[in-house]
Amino acid sequence: MLLSTTAEKIADLRERQKNADTDLQATQKQHDRGKLTARERIHALLDPESFSELDAMAVHRSNNFGMDKRKPLGDGVVTGHGTIDGRPVCVFAQDFTIFGGSLGEVVAEKICKVQDLALRMGVPCIGINDSGGARIQEGVASLAGYGEIFYRNVLSSGVIPQFSVITGPCAGGAVYSPALTDFIFMVQGIGQMYITGPDVIKTVTGEEVGFDELGGAGIHNSRSGVAHFAAESEQACFDQIRTLLSFLPANNMEDPPYIPPDDDPQRTDDRLNTLVPDNPRRPYDINAVIESVVDDGFFFEIQSMWARNIVIGLARLDGHVVGVVANQPNYLAGTLDIDSSVKGARFIRFCDAFNIPIISFVDVPGFLPGTQQEYGGIIRHGAKLLYAYCEATVPKLTVITRKAYGGAYIVMSSKHLRSDFNFSWPTAEIAVMGVDAAVGIIFRREITEAADPATRRTELSEEYQRRFSNPYVAAERGFVDTVIEPSQTRPELIRALRLSRTKRQSLPPRKHGNIPL
Repeated sequence: MLLSTTAEKIADLRERQKNADTDLQATQKQHDRGKLTARERIHALLDPESFSELDAMAVHRSNNFGMDKRKPLGDGVVTGHGTIDGRPVCVFAQDFTIFGGSLGEVVAEKICKVQDLALRMGVPCIGINDSGGARIQEGVASLAGYGEIFYRNVLSSGVIPQFSVITGPCAGGAVYSPALTDFIFMVQGIGQMYITGPDVIKTVTGEEVGFDELGGAGIHNSRSGVAHFAAESEQACFDQIRTLLSFLPANNMEDPPYIPPDDDPQRTDDRLNTLVPDNPRRPYDINAVIESVVDDGFFFEIQSMWARNIVIGLARLDGHVVGVVANQPNYLAGTLDIDSSVKGARFIRFCDAFNIPIISFVDVPGFLPGTQQEYGGIIRHGAKLLYAYCEATVPKLTVITRKAYGGAYIVMSSKHLRSDFNFSWPTAEIAVMGVDAAVGIIFRREITEAADPATRRTELSEEYQRRFSNPYVAAERGFVDTVIEPSQTRPELIRALRLSRTKRQSLPPRKHGNIPL
C-alpha cells in the first residue's frame, strides 16, 4: 500500500513538473505579447513584499474534454491581499497563462472569496482582467460564476471602492463586472472590452472592425465613456491606480485621507481677476481656474477624453479631498448634453457615497440644442445630473464664474438644490437666457419700430444686463451667498469647507430613490 501511495505521489509530481514546463512556455508567450503575468502585475501594483496569496493550492474540478489531464495549482486566477502606500487592499488577477485565464467554477469561487473578504474588511477591491471569457468545458457552471461575481459587485457598490484594470481581452458577459465597478483602467494596445468580437460582428452585420477599433482603450476613453483612464503601459496604469487610491477612503464609513497642506490656505491668485474674457462668446480653460485654487495646483482629472464639456476629478483643498465638477467653456461652450450629464451625475454619486465634498465651477449657457439630443433623451439624461446633485448630502460648494442660464443654472448645484455655499464672481451672468436672446424676444417690436434699431437694441441690452443678468440680483434674493473677487476664490472656499465639514443632513426614509436611468 505504501509503495502504491508513493508511486502515485511521484506520478503526480512528474505531472505537475510537466505542467510547470508548459506554464513557462505560456509565460514567455505572455511576455512576447508585451504583457506581464498575473503575479508580475500584482507585485508591480502593490507595495514590495506585501502580497499574501489566497487559495494558491486550488484546482479545477472538471474532467470534461481532457481537463482531468491538467490541473494547475491556483487555476486561472491569482487572488490575495496586500498594501498600496501602506493601506490594505484586496486584489485578483486573471492568469492568461492558464487556460487563457478563462473563468470556470473554481476561478469564480476564488474571485468571489476575495470580493467577500474586501467587503467584510472594508477595503478597496482591485480586479485585473485578462481572460478569454467563460470556460466552455465547464458549461453553465462558468456562467453561474459570472452571476455570483456581478452580485458581489452590486453589494459592494458605494461601500468599498472597486477598480477594474483591463490588461487583455475582456469580452461578452465578462465586461459587466468592470461596468459595475467604480473606475475602469485600460492599457493601450493590449486591453480590449466588447460584448461581441469582430468575427461575430462580421458574420451578423457584415461590418469589418479590428479589436482595438472595436473596444480598445482609445475608443472606450474617448467615444463610449465606458472607461475612465488610459495608460501607455501597465506600469503607468498601476501608477494611476495608486494616485487615485491616495484620494479615497477605504470604505464608506471613513473620511478620505487628510494630508497637512504646504500650500497657504490664504493664498490668492490675481490672474483669476482677468481670466474670464470681456467678450462672453470667447472661451477660456476652466482647468486653469481649478488648478489655481486647489492645493499645490494638483488636479487629478477623471475621464479627461470623454464628454469634455464637463470636467470631473479629485484634488485637495486645505489638505482635505474634494471632488470637482466644472463646465468647460473650451469645449461646446460648456453646454450640458447627454454625455456630460451622465459623466457628472455618476461622479457626484461616487463622491457622495464616499464622503467627498463637491465643488462645482459653473459657466453654462444651457443644454445643447438639437434633434440629436432630444431624440437621444436629453430630458431623461439631464435629469440624472439634477437628481445626483439633489441626492448628495456631502458638503456642496458652488462658484459661478460666468454664464448660468436657464435650467442649466438650476441643475449645476444651485442654492435651490440645497448647495451649502454659493459664490459668484462679478463676471457672472445669472438669467433665464443670454442678453441678446432675451432682448430679441422681449423687445422685438420695439426694436423693429425704432428709428435706429441697432442703437435701441444696445440700450435695451444694457438695461436688461443691469436689471437681470448679473450676480447682484441673485445675491439680493439669497440665491448667491457672496459675490467675491476671483482672486479670493481659494480662501473663500477653504473657509466654507472648514465650516461645512461638520454638515449633517439626512434624506427621507426609503428603500431607495428611482433615478431616471
